[in-house]
Amino acid sequence: MTQTTGGFTSAGLALEAQALTLPSLTMAEALELGEIAVQLARERALAIGIEVRLLEWTVFHVSLPGSSPDFDTWMSRKARVVLATGHSTMYERVLAEEQGIDWYAVKGLPEETHAIHGGGLALNVKGLGLAGILLVSGLPQVEDHLLGVDAIAEYLARKGELA
Repeated sequence: MTQTTGGFTSAGLALEAQALTLPSLTMAEALELGEIAVQLARERALAIGIEVRLLEWTVFHVSLPGSSPDFDTWMSRKARVVLATGHSTMYERVLAEEQGIDWYAVKGLPEETHAIHGGGLALNVKGLGLAGILLVSGLPQVEDHLLGVDAIAEYLARKGELA
């Protein structure tokens, strides 16, 4: 693994995604998840952008002080990867590195519109599959991913769904 991907493995990221499966995802729940991510970011004094989407529909968007308009472009590119694959952007990046492939060439998707950089997390619902996306942008990719994981884990813990 390269240093930029935090030593993750695709197998570990697949298990992580399974553990973070949601019982449901309504608009109200998407907003609550976004608010949790913002709360974590504020507690950590992070200058980031956060979005929650119900598939292609952006239902929550916050740009925190110190963030940049460029973060919106990054979040859009990450969202396209999750929509195309059903997996987190970090999973796709790590898997491509493990396989030694050029992800963009293999998938036939342009880097200009797609980004396999951490911070795009699939919001999967039990029995349904991909229902939404949590996007974080503005930190190094491992930290973007981990903030997303923390937000989903906190959301599930508040719902009594995660130990």
